[in-house]
Amino acid sequence: MKQALILFFALTQYSAFAQIDSTLFKRVEKKDTTLKLNMDAVYNRPFLQVGKVPVAFGGYVEANSNYMVTDGVTEGLSFQMRRLTLFVSSSIGRRIKFLSELEFEDGTKEINIEFAAVDIEFHPLVNLRGGVIMNPIGAFNQNHDGPKWEFIDRPISATTIIPSTWSNVGFGIWGKYSKNNWAFAYEAYLTNGFDDRIINNAENRTWLPASKTNPERFEESFNGVPLTTLKSALKHRKIGEIGLSWMGGVYNKFEEDGLVLDKRRRVDLFAIDFNTFVKKKTYFNGEWVWAFVDVPETFSQQFGNKQKGGFLDIVHPVLRRTILGFERAVLNVALRLEYADYNVGTFRETDGDIRDDIYAVVPGISFRPYPQTVIRANYRYHWQTDILGNPASKTAGFQFGFSSYF
Repeated sequence: MKQALILFFALTQYSAFAQIDSTLFKRVEKKDTTLKLNMDAVYNRPFLQVGKVPVAFGGYVEANSNYMVTDGVTEGLSFQMRRLTLFVSSSIGRRIKFLSELEFEDGTKEINIEFAAVDIEFHPLVNLRGGVIMNPIGAFNQNHDGPKWEFIDRPISATTIIPSTWSNVGFGIWGKYSKNNWAFAYEAYLTNGFDDRIINNAENRTWLPASKTNPERFEESFNGVPLTTLKSALKHRKIGEIGLSWMGGVYNKFEEDGLVLDKRRRVDLFAIDFNTFVKKKTYFNGEWVWAFVDVPETFSQQFGNKQKGGFLDIVHPVLRRTILGFERAVLNVALRLEYADYNVGTFRETDGDIRDDIYAVVPGISFRPYPQTVIRANYRYHWQTDILGNPASKTAGFQFGFSSYF
């Protein structure tokens, strides 16, 4: 943590110096007319560069307020510094580049390296990537920057079924081909992966995000079997983008010093994502995921071996004009529909449905004085049912906040 705080202090001083002599700095905003896919999000960010130095800096910040009521009980109004994320990129040489992403969550409660990889470009369709890699499962995991979204909370399914900003150390290849109105891309990686915390955790349910608390995955594999992640995406300029992805591997320690402890137990996730514009105005963005976990027979039925969920965002601009002196301002109305089922199946004894699910509806409005800055107001309503199907626990409340690149 000490080193990370030193880095943050150095960058803030760097920013202060930029205010003194801004002529030394320039925004790196390349005019690229090629089709952008979700996989391009890692580099498709604003950066600040000093003269001709091949290193560029950037980042984004998120803060918000919450007032939530659950079954008539509230803890009142609170404020939250969600995250501060710093980017550093460098062109090491022709067709060799490096990018890192360091995130501070809830002040400095969590400090994570979400991405730190070198790309070596051999051919547009064959490129090597190695380091700390963001596993490309679904679309949100790669394209998660707060300023790109009209909603304060991240999608439920993309944070509780797919571990949000799930990254690991590994290597792989990726490629992209564009022609006219079409673009095709793929990614294939081998990385360290999950551990048995996905069924041994404080949630007392199958919970894939629990593996994020294991820092040793950046040092070694839990069981010596790599996690495989594959994704392909296709986009048409006038239709939209669709992506298919799979991530899977062994999560348990099945052998120790030659002694067999258990059979190899797998975890597999499949996801489909899409986004499109209707009449060049209304934006639709959605994702659906299935998770399959080989849970030991000795575990109770509250640990599900199948999960599913997804979200759909609908964003419509109602004003595009100069507002309060901001020349490119946009006022949006938005709606998010969410669902996650953490235990798909039936009880062995009664053949009745196992529940443990959550539904959510989130309407909101957002104001973008500049494309890279958003001020958001959301009303969140969700109802969650326990494993036995008892009357749902209902939560509702207001959120207000902002997010901006810098």
